[in-house]
Amino acid sequence: MLRIEPGARHRVAVTVNGRRYSGFAEARTLLSDFLRHELKLFGTHVGCEHGVCGACTVTIDGRAVRSCLHFAVQADGAEIGTVEGLARDGVLTPLQEAFRRRHALQCGFCTPGILVSATQFLETNPDPTEDEVREMLSGHICRCTGYEGIVRAILDVAGNAP
Repeated sequence: MLRIEPGARHRVAVTVNGRRYSGFAEARTLLSDFLRHELKLFGTHVGCEHGVCGACTVTIDGRAVRSCLHFAVQADGAEIGTVEGLARDGVLTPLQEAFRRRHALQCGFCTPGILVSATQFLETNPDPTEDEVREMLSGHICRCTGYEGIVRAILDVAGNAP
């Protein structure tokens, strides 16, 4: 059993995008902060810190989650996927390329979380309808795009673009 002492730092070992990392975190350190401050992986953005905006979405053991709602110590031993792990050797994924082509980003703050969610979504639902895409996106706040380009980009990759 993990003994929690105020201010105590605990070793956290995770695999992020296929690479092993180890760092230290207090019991109250959020996974989003651990990724950014301890592991120096800045692609995961922190917006609302309440799980509402979706900017901090990562995958933990293959499941899209809000990293601001998980403590780093809870992720010890987990396989984590972040936006940095999507492109391989500088080559964008088809989804990232579709976001570029469909102008599915403007300021880009929400984009990492949406890309992680949409990638996981398309893995489990490779032939979504527009309504299903919009339902998935309902967990993300984008203040710039109006979502149209994002929806079209996801549908493009699924082969369902209008």
